[in-house]
Amino acid sequence: MLVAGFPFSHAAEAAAPVRGESPDTFEPGEVINSGHRFFGSVSRGLASVVEEATRRWGRPNGYVLGQEASGAFIGGLRYGEGTLFTRNAGDTHVYWEGPSVGFDWGGDGARTMMLAYGLPAVDALFTRYVGINGSAYFVGGFGMTALAANESVVVPIRSGVGFRLGANIGYLKFTPQATWNPF
Repeated sequence: MLVAGFPFSHAAEAAAPVRGESPDTFEPGEVINSGHRFFGSVSRGLASVVEEATRRWGRPNGYVLGQEASGAFIGGLRYGEGTLFTRNAGDTHVYWEGPSVGFDWGGDGARTMMLAYGLPAVDALFTRYVGINGSAYFVGGFGMTALAANESVVVPIRSGVGFRLGANIGYLKFTPQATWNPF
């Protein structure tokens, strides 16, 4: 889990994709409706979070629906799996994992929606994404951060159970197969 306020080496402006309204992107309403079906009764704050992401990064050209679990005691680990939905490349099952280090402890499980911006191809997702400074946003039980790699931005939106408290630095690595290795 990445927490805003920690200075990362990537600036939000450098990772911001073009905001074009391509037929390969998703309307905010489409993403919100998909999220409501996915998150169920806890989805009240989802619209505000998706609208904020759209305001900052434009319309996503893909999104992931999945679940994840994480735990930490100074060092932490996060593992998840889900399906990447795109208009032009179909649906792809993906996995993610990542380490973190910092003043952090606890554990949580979450249903996760990740919005993908500026993704040139499905294979471009399979890399490490690090946090963008000042990208955290919380409303109605949902948390959002932004992660960047190359010209792509991935915005995880989480709602779950458990308790994890602290500040840390880490990354998420996406893979086409499950792995226990977060590095």
